Amino acid sequence: MTSPTVSSRSPRRPAWAGRNYTLLTAAAVVTGLGSHGALVAAAFAVIETGGDGGDVGLVAAARTLPLVLFLLIGGAVADRLPRHRVMVAANVLNCLSQAAFAVLVLTGEPRLWHMMLLAALGGTGQAFFGPAAEGMLMSSVEGEHAGRAFAVFRMAMQGAVLGGAALGGAMVAAIGPGWVLAADAAAFALAGALRAFLDVGHIPPRAPGGGLIADLRDGWQEFAGRPWLWGIVVQFSIANAVVAAADAVYGPLVARDHLGGAAPWGLALGAFGAGTVAGALLMTRWKPRRLLLAGTLCVFPLALPSAALAVPVPIGVLFGVMFVAGATVEVFGVSWMTALHQEIPEHKLSRVSAYDWFGSVALVPLATAAAGPAEEAFGRTAALWGCAVLVVLVTAAVLCVPDVRNLRRRTTPVARGGTEHASADAERSVGGLG
Repeated sequence: MTSPTVSSRSPRRPAWAGRNYTLLTAAAVVTGLGSHGALVAAAFAVIETGGDGGDVGLVAAARTLPLVLFLLIGGAVADRLPRHRVMVAANVLNCLSQAAFAVLVLTGEPRLWHMMLLAALGGTGQAFFGPAAEGMLMSSVEGEHAGRAFAVFRMAMQGAVLGGAALGGAMVAAIGPGWVLAADAAAFALAGALRAFLDVGHIPPRAPGGGLIADLRDGWQEFAGRPWLWGIVVQFSIANAVVAAADAVYGPLVARDHLGGAAPWGLALGAFGAGTVAGALLMTRWKPRRLLLAGTLCVFPLALPSAALAVPVPIGVLFGVMFVAGATVEVFGVSWMTALHQEIPEHKLSRVSAYDWFGSVALVPLATAAAGPAEEAFGRTAALWGCAVLVVLVTAAVLCVPDVRNLRRRTTPVARGGTEHASADAERSVGGLG
């Protein structure tokens, strides 16, 4: 075991940040920089071709719909195949779809169906990438250090979100959305190259299962048997949907009409990212005993950005609101990942993560597609206030679940329904010192 003196003198990284963890963090930073700038670029690409709020919502829905359709399959595949190969293949698909999107925008006027198709290909890649990435990350750290590791990972990732959103908004204003989409394609290529070097040799091979359907059923039993798990997923299925509608559809329109266009809106998204960095920094030190109670209470401020856009408040006030919302929701994010790592067996992480992702994004296509019609029927202000109220209501409702209030932090992982497995990085450290 490494002595405290040697560990404290290490100039590079802490003992818990092994090779896989470092590669995953670096790749997440790269894709975060590209993707969050591309979100701004895609919305303004639609607007610049004459699209309205309904068209922006349709493109956002086209990306999310295949994500919903293929997530569960992606989770089962990631628990069967080497997770890093699934991640690299997904990155290749995202790279090609964003490159094609960029070419269309740079060389002419893309049609709405072109943008919807390419967005759908990107969503398909994300459906296979997400569960594999979450399972890979959680298997790369040990239980004792999980909370701090996840906080540092999310702090790095959200720092990239901060930079990507702000830079993306500025680049859209300066050189147009096409070049931002091209930069995102390059980011996916670089991230895929980094993920190709992940080591899965020390992760015990998965036992042969009874087929894809059996794997999905097994993941469902793991998911449905935990009230805290499905309760929070139901909460976020609604909260994520209305927040996505506000950010992807109403936000750019409010920015165009009241805030000065793409650059201020990109900076507002960047303020949210700065808040998440601050929240993750807090979670490197704070370890609440009741993980989910602390995290869920911090979801209430997620309603503030929609309310601020409804007013609408001056841009400086919006920056502050976005910062607070980002900081508090990141407390939930770290607590949630720690709870999953603590409670779910390693060999089922991707399947359970897929059910988590599925529930969390299932209503997003409907919400983004309905955002335009809702604006026409009720007005943009009323629609935004409705988004804020729904976030508050579902967050209050999930606090009625006893396990959400009472689940406590443990120092050792639980492997109910399976055998405990050490992470690849942990096994390499033990072997090297033995």
